[in-house]
Amino acid sequence: MGNRPEELRALLDSVAAQDGAPIEVVVVGNGVELPSLPDGVRSLELPQNLGIPGGRNVGIEAFGPGGSEVDVLLFLDDDGRLPDKGTAELVRSAFDADPQLGIVSFRIADPDDGTTQRRHVPRLRASDPLRSSRVTTFLGGANAVRTQVFQQVGGLPDNFFYAHEETDLAWRALDAGWNIDYRADLVLHHPATAPSRHAVYHRMIARNRVWLARRNLPLPLIPVYLLDWVLLTIARRPSRAALKAWFGGFLEGWRTPCGPRKPMRWRTVWRLTRLGRPPVI
Repeated sequence: MGNRPEELRALLDSVAAQDGAPIEVVVVGNGVELPSLPDGVRSLELPQNLGIPGGRNVGIEAFGPGGSEVDVLLFLDDDGRLPDKGTAELVRSAFDADPQLGIVSFRIADPDDGTTQRRHVPRLRASDPLRSSRVTTFLGGANAVRTQVFQQVGGLPDNFFYAHEETDLAWRALDAGWNIDYRADLVLHHPATAPSRHAVYHRMIARNRVWLARRNLPLPLIPVYLLDWVLLTIARRPSRAALKAWFGGFLEGWRTPCGPRKPMRWRTVWRLTRLGRPPVI
């Protein structure tokens, strides 16, 4: 972001303090000038903001094509902090124990009261954030990805810019046979916030929801999935301005190119269903 130098420094210090082998770090300035960074931290300053997926894809390639120079890439928001020095070792152990584990999603907790927002638990049954489980998506601001996933299914969708890029990658990874775990014992401290603080929030989540479906779902499921989200959005009673922006983004999602289409297999649909989140909601 470029506007949180103290928070960024705290994050980098928490990464440097991790037990085990040192972690190689790259900080991407997404269209912003970066502050002074600790010795040994590489930096990349992009001339323009490429959005969340675009910026992260640049960070991936900093470790070779598809991140091929390393085994696992850890993605952390610049205003987060790792409170436990053993987190990196837990991540290494998780990937070593399960060769098919492709993505690990951390638990995000408020640093003051330790609470985890419901939206930060990547499953429908989110009442107990302290329960780890297999899931069908992951949190973009606190996760680890085996680089073989990127090499097999590609990176995050650049054109999404913001919202649902994680689910797009997750669906492609699941379709390729990888597992995704939510680990409650892997914690990132991050202040509780509302996603609607971003001016483009309502437009982007609607547009990208349509793109997500068009890119990844079998044709019969696309109208079901999108109709469900239209009804859910209306049921949540957003403001008139928010609803207008949402439907504007929804129409934009149909009128604009969504990127390459590769519908998931029906056995992946069944796999998502068995994991508790069929791809119709």
